[in-house]
Amino acid sequence: MTGRILVVDDEKTILESLRGILEDEGYEVVCAETGEDGLSLIDAGDFDAMLLDVLLPGMDGIEVLRRVRKKAPSLPVVMISGHGTISTAVTAVKEGAFDFLEKPLSLERVLITVRNAIEKMRLVRANISLRENAIEGVVLKTRSPRMDAVLKKVEVAAPSSATVLVTGENGVGKEVIARLIHEKSGRRGSFIAVNCASIPESLIESELFGYERGAFTGAHRDKRGKVELADGGTLFLDEVGDMSLSLQAKLLRFIEEKAFERVGGTRKYRVDVRLVAATNKDLRKEMEEGRFREDLYFRLNVIPIEVPPLRERKEDIPLLVEHFLSHLGGGSRKVISPEAMEALKEYSWPGNVRELRNVIERVALLSSGEEIGLEEIRESLFDSGRREEKPPEEYREALAWFERKFLLEKLRENGMNVSATARKIGLDRSSIYRKLKSLGLDEYVSQGKDNRE
Repeated sequence: MTGRILVVDDEKTILESLRGILEDEGYEVVCAETGEDGLSLIDAGDFDAMLLDVLLPGMDGIEVLRRVRKKAPSLPVVMISGHGTISTAVTAVKEGAFDFLEKPLSLERVLITVRNAIEKMRLVRANISLRENAIEGVVLKTRSPRMDAVLKKVEVAAPSSATVLVTGENGVGKEVIARLIHEKSGRRGSFIAVNCASIPESLIESELFGYERGAFTGAHRDKRGKVELADGGTLFLDEVGDMSLSLQAKLLRFIEEKAFERVGGTRKYRVDVRLVAATNKDLRKEMEEGRFREDLYFRLNVIPIEVPPLRERKEDIPLLVEHFLSHLGGGSRKVISPEAMEALKEYSWPGNVRELRNVIERVALLSSGEEIGLEEIRESLFDSGRREEKPPEEYREALAWFERKFLLEKLRENGMNVSATARKIGLDRSSIYRKLKSLGLDEYVSQGKDNRE
């Protein structure tokens, strides 16, 4: 089993010891000596597990744990406790820590605990993946002529090895279409997805093509990239329109040669990868403005598939609602009243299928009865009943009114995805969270947090 582990401890001997033990088992290890540095690393990248010392200079381990629970609720955190701090570690476990290890550390106990923590993380991610792709079971039951045409194109495209470009607004289900292409292709390898917009430009090349040991500071071992992991399968490049021009050139060379070099290496690696790309941008316009390579566009656009927005396939809304309700756990099955269903059909759905799913899950969880009525749906359509109200007369109240309206609109446009909204409007994610809370929109913070595009 492999995985990416963050270790936070102020004792360098402990850090080096844990790094050596875990790297020998094939794990990728990132170290920090303070809680503040550890939290910054969590903001910058994904981890499968975290080892955290209770006693740290500055911010202590308990406070770091509390903040990690807010930043990355599913990340398993293993507390490291010295003599005399066991009671604190037990308290931390009650507050959400996965487990704790007592110093001096036992090699066997460390490896077993880390293995269990990573297994838990993978189960959580598998459940998230099932939820994110819950639409797959209903997408084949469309009543929409436009969606039916999309599915027929998928049937034609899947058996070939041609590159496919899937276009459409955020939240329409571009990744679902990519997965359907992979499933129907007969390829035995994995489906590997990369969101080009969510990875910093400085890291995306090594994420795609991997790196050799010593390629840069912290590269303590060779690492395979997503391209290698997709060998024999399908590589899905989501939001490919956000790639830098320099990386576009490297992607083009890979498509033409079916070979690549890892960062810091000279050896050529050849792979058999089916490429499916997706974007919500107009790539022709991006080409005209010099932000996207024309030669790469034509290489990607061999088979174009455009997924229609939900407002243009409203006949599918009852099917989607029924599917989402059937996949909710926790008790009795709920139904939508005819009046509530009509309200769902009349709504414009700027966040598309992802927004519909969020609305249905939210209203189903909050509804006390077995039938979800019109008023409950109206309340859940994110301020839809107050769109036409006039702004307050007093300046400060009017400013807060505008900020509230603006942020909700942008969240809807991005399928309630806070990270995507932050990128679109030029704010960092933490600033948006603080702003939503200050405007009394905490419910949207919890609902929009970390949705995948």
